[in-house]
Amino acid sequence: MKIIVFVTPKKNVLDPQGAAVGHAMHSLGFTSAANVRVGKTVEFEVDREDTPEFRSALDKLCHDLLSNPVIEDYRYEIEA
Repeated sequence: MKIIVFVTPKKNVLDPQGAAVGHAMHSLGFTSAANVRVGKTVEFEVDREDTPEFRSALDKLCHDLLSNPVIEDYRYEIEA
């Protein structure tokens, strides 16, 4: 299975990188962009079945390693 984890700043956390990208987008004429947030994507493959136990382990990995739960949210997609 392929796992894609999306990590983004929490909505109430200042995102200076997102603000800088938003400003640059405006200066390039893309003025309809608003509330730009910059995050990260982590992709990896595993040779396991999609079970409740696997999802629990994946949540722990995302919470403990791939994100900072104080300032970031995460979500993931699983591709067969």
